[in-house]
Amino acid sequence: MRIVSLRLILSLLMGIAVVSLVFSYNQVVHQRHTLQLNLEERARLEAESLEGKIAPVVQRGRAQELQRIAERFRAHERIAGLAIYDAAGKPLAATAGVAEHLGRPSLTVLQALSGKHAAAAYSTVDGVPVHIYALPFEGREDAVGALAVVHDVSYIAASEARVWRDTLLRVLILGGVISLITILIVRWSLEGPIARAAYWIRGLRTGRVSSRRDLPTWDVFQPLAAELANLAQSFEAARSAAETEARLREMADSSWTAERLAVHVQSKLQGSRLFVVSNREPYIDTRHGKGIRTVVPPSGLVTALEPILCACNGTWVAHGSGDADRETVDSRDHVQVPYENPRYTLRRLWLSKQEEEGYYFGFANEGLWPLCHIAHTRPLFRASDWEAYRAVNQKFADALLEEMEGTEQPILLAQDYHFALLPRMIKTRRPDARIAIFWHIPWPNAEAFGICPWQRELLDGLLGADLIGFHIQSHCNNFMESVDRSLESRVDWEHFSIKRGHHRTAIRPFPISVDLPEPSEDPADESIYLDRANLLRELGVEALLVGVGVDRVDYTKGIPERFHAIERLLERYPVYRGQFTFVQIGAPSRTHIKRYHDLLAEVEAEAERINWRFQSGNWKPIVFRKGQHSHREIQRFYRIADLCLVTSLHDGMNLVAKEFVAARPDEGGMLVLSRFTGAARELRDAILVNPYDVEQTAEGIRLALEMEPEARQARMRRMRQTVRDHNVYRWAGNLIAQLCEIRVKGEPASTGTAAPGAAAGVSAA
Repeated sequence: MRIVSLRLILSLLMGIAVVSLVFSYNQVVHQRHTLQLNLEERARLEAESLEGKIAPVVQRGRAQELQRIAERFRAHERIAGLAIYDAAGKPLAATAGVAEHLGRPSLTVLQALSGKHAAAAYSTVDGVPVHIYALPFEGREDAVGALAVVHDVSYIAASEARVWRDTLLRVLILGGVISLITILIVRWSLEGPIARAAYWIRGLRTGRVSSRRDLPTWDVFQPLAAELANLAQSFEAARSAAETEARLREMADSSWTAERLAVHVQSKLQGSRLFVVSNREPYIDTRHGKGIRTVVPPSGLVTALEPILCACNGTWVAHGSGDADRETVDSRDHVQVPYENPRYTLRRLWLSKQEEEGYYFGFANEGLWPLCHIAHTRPLFRASDWEAYRAVNQKFADALLEEMEGTEQPILLAQDYHFALLPRMIKTRRPDARIAIFWHIPWPNAEAFGICPWQRELLDGLLGADLIGFHIQSHCNNFMESVDRSLESRVDWEHFSIKRGHHRTAIRPFPISVDLPEPSEDPADESIYLDRANLLRELGVEALLVGVGVDRVDYTKGIPERFHAIERLLERYPVYRGQFTFVQIGAPSRTHIKRYHDLLAEVEAEAERINWRFQSGNWKPIVFRKGQHSHREIQRFYRIADLCLVTSLHDGMNLVAKEFVAARPDEGGMLVLSRFTGAARELRDAILVNPYDVEQTAEGIRLALEMEPEARQARMRRMRQTVRDHNVYRWAGNLIAQLCEIRVKGEPASTGTAAPGAAAGVSAA
């Protein structure tokens, strides 16, 4: 730091010196010009005032009188001398100081006589700089003589020297003062914050601190602080991963982590590139004031797929939905993510309002969504929506094919019911591509799916994939039955594959899950989440027992049925009045679809009705928090809740149930879970209920609230172990592994091996 300070001071001194010299030079030039003008003007006036007295004497030829006049005016300020000449330029009189120099005709005098006008010049007399001004005397017809006035101009040089001397003194004084101020600023503003940051990094490296409070907060330090924070986060993640791996090796555990998944996928891909397509993008850029804020949607899909894409420099193609998305992409609509440490490419596609209305809100969410969930909402199928759905699928397919150019045997993971047609579109153009599509929602039975007017096109599009994944086996069975009834194909029930034409597709269950993080080691963090009193104070209620529900406001989630069960609980067991409060976090979704808009109004009305019926004082039975909530905010509710209520009427998996289990390292709380969710197949220690049966659901809530702590803890421990063993990284690893073990057209048979538990017949012919 001393060297830096010295360099900074020297740089400042040099800058001050250069600036001062430039300004001083300009001042000297200006001052010299001004003094010379003043001198020349004074010489002219003095010469003209002497002309009237000297000219008659010259005409009379009285040399002695001329000499006396010259000596008398010699005493004037700064006049070095006078010289008087006749018409031929012969000296008639001169003062002692200039007699020797001007005793002969000078060029200046001759110019004045010949030109009949005044002339001036700078010269030296005995080494002294002087100014000579010559003025001719005019007769009737010609010049009769001339007068030369000599001024000493050494004072101009002295004035210039004084300016340079003052400049040097000013540079020394300013340099000293500024150097002192600089040293103080460096010590106060730079050395201190940098020393604290270094101490913080040292503590982080040695594991003593984890807080960011010692990082510099000034604006000038913000880029450095941001990079240090990212570095610290990466460092902590690496240390945590290393500790986890070491602990797992010590325990001979086979748990999956993001790091293990990345290594696993690299070995499976063998140099191939991975492409992911989904409707929702993993990073959304939105305008925030005058800047841009990046939002990461809370999604298990991002958690699972990002380590894979980072490991293989993959590409994620998605709809650019953020209002600032266009401002952050390059000319090819690419952006490198994650922003703090770019590892893979996000390709954004732009959809018009008409395309989004028809493809997403229309066919996907008013048609396929209710069709697949069988939730007593009639699916709507419009020809215009179908055309938009097909066109957008083709648009995404074209973008993927463009991204795949130059990649041999690319691997594609398509996500969800938005892209049923896309696998066939890609396979037709790139038969060497390995394609998997994961259907995140249920698949209905064959009779229900037959409602769709374009069922054959949808099934044929899906069968363009090499692997189709569902959450549970029954959805696989329903899909195969739908194909068996609708398409000409060979359905192999023994190996769970379908051969259509010359292409074979494997059908497999892959129950998706969540990440189960290790418990926090920071007591402060724990106290924030577990402080129920603070959270209830924020809600403005008083209660001894708290339940929580976290859902999009969707008719498949059974929110009104949930409220009715709470109402029935309070009717049958009045002891819970004034004690039990249920917090429903509801994120409005697709509200410009009438069914969703009406549902939101229904949920709000039911909450108000039940509260009006039972509430008293500062207690009310239901707190409905409408709006989007961050993952961190939701975690607070998970960790203080006595129970989590999941009452989906039909759900492919429902990750809220697993998120609640993962958020309880204290092994407290209980899960009341609908038996119509995929999660009910795995979380068998939850209290399973039929959400259509209000009495049973109310009794399930009571059982959860009154369960003995030891029994509750044992159940939660087993559910957490299930989530830990079958986390989202295992889901992604199994999906990629089985896809990579399927042979595709053009690949030598020796490079493919049968997947564990799968027959060789899964491979494409």
